[in-house]
Amino acid sequence: MQLDVHVRWLTAALVVSAVGAVLQAQAPAAAPQELAPKVGDVAPDFTLPASTKEGKLAQPLRLSNLKGQVVVLAFFPKARTRG
Repeated sequence: MQLDVHVRWLTAALVVSAVGAVLQAQAPAAAPQELAPKVGDVAPDFTLPASTKEGKLAQPLRLSNLKGQVVVLAFFPKARTRG
């Protein structure tokens, strides 16, 4: 009977450890601090489709074309939709 109790405790400990290991392995890794942008960092160049209040622009907008100007990005996820 004493051995049976030890086996149950050992089994429970192994199951808890295994579940913890699986959960830890599936947890998303945090981004390293040196990769996070800081205030004042230069933004990487990118190209996006753009629109104005008159409609969509014929050419995509490239950030490098606006160098030296103040740029504000505004995202409106429901603009021009039924949402």
